[in-house]
Amino acid sequence: MNPAALVIAAGVAAALHVGKLPPALPVLQQVLDVSLVQAGFLLALMQLAGMTLGLPAALLVPRYGARRIMLAGLLILGLASAWGGAAQGVTGLLLSRALEGLGFLCVVLPAPGLLRALVPAERLSPALGAWGAYMPLGAALALLAGPWVMMTADVTWGWRIWWWVLSLLTVLLAVLVFYGVPADQRRVPGDRLRSASGADPLFAAHGLLRLTLGSRAVWLVALCFSVYSGQWLAVVGFLPSIYSQAGVAIGTAAALTALVAAVNIVGNLVAGRLLQTGTAPFALLLAGFAAMSVSAMAAFGADAAFWWRYLAVLAFSMLGGLIPGTLFSLAVRLAPSAATVPTTVGWMQQWSALGQFFGPPLVAAVVNQTGSWQWTWVVTGGFSLAGVALAWQIHSLSKMHP
Repeated sequence: MNPAALVIAAGVAAALHVGKLPPALPVLQQVLDVSLVQAGFLLALMQLAGMTLGLPAALLVPRYGARRIMLAGLLILGLASAWGGAAQGVTGLLLSRALEGLGFLCVVLPAPGLLRALVPAERLSPALGAWGAYMPLGAALALLAGPWVMMTADVTWGWRIWWWVLSLLTVLLAVLVFYGVPADQRRVPGDRLRSASGADPLFAAHGLLRLTLGSRAVWLVALCFSVYSGQWLAVVGFLPSIYSQAGVAIGTAAALTALVAAVNIVGNLVAGRLLQTGTAPFALLLAGFAAMSVSAMAAFGADAAFWWRYLAVLAFSMLGGLIPGTLFSLAVRLAPSAATVPTTVGWMQQWSALGQFFGPPLVAAVVNQTGSWQWTWVVTGGFSLAGVALAWQIHSLSKMHP
């Protein structure tokens, strides 16, 4: 199998663990008495590791190798999912989700750098666009497969079997990555990185941190990813519960949500192609955030027919997919140096996790206060406005990085 395809497949496997929860939430609320706010934190807690350890973990990539870190992440995910499937209460499930977050972080952090090493320069933008689709693809597959797996057993055991199936699948993929992705190159003593100023500081953690955190472009890309990911997970993560409350069957609700997640892939792939043909990143970011704002208002704020609101949610996800595909490309391009690509992605991942950590509980809190989902668009609209402002600043800086 193509090594680059295996790297993307590892990201999809990691995203399966993010997406496995939404279709199980109605069952968990019944079996483990999970409240709506606890459900929000179950969705968000997987981002705890990324929120706190994104940049420190990125420093391990140059030291131990991108492939080793990815393999460790896959094995951690497999172990944590097996543990979560055996949890007897909400506390155990929350702790397992936190450990899954660490595994997820270790898988996705080194991936853009690995793709840069494995893919020719002329094909890098489409490859990074494809990588940007790892989350919606994994979420869509989980939303489709989860209800089917859970229905193979009674309500008490179905979700546990689902957790254990994904545990085995992740370990299997770790084996494929081990044999299919080239081993990390040993770094010889005295290796150096070239800074933006042209100096040659010793290859060390403090040098990477100084270069990464000293870059305004890195901060802007990271913040932009945060306001995108927070609203996307808040909407897609709660859709099965929203549809279940509306009387839609669990399997149908999961299939409808899976399609919402899947169409996000289209936006990611289109972003990669348009960037390759010379479309300005700012145009893609502006289109994505504007579409998310308008479509969220149509989906939640308007008193319209169910299918009209569903079409608006599809637009929210599909056009929003222009954003991650663009930001991953910008992260690689605007990193201060080749050696800082992992730390740049790590900082972006850290802020992405921060958005995903606060987005779902924030929406859940608004729903608890108002008693309905109709004010969800206010939260997502605020995120989108912030994203447009950040995109404009990225546009100004990117002119200096042709």
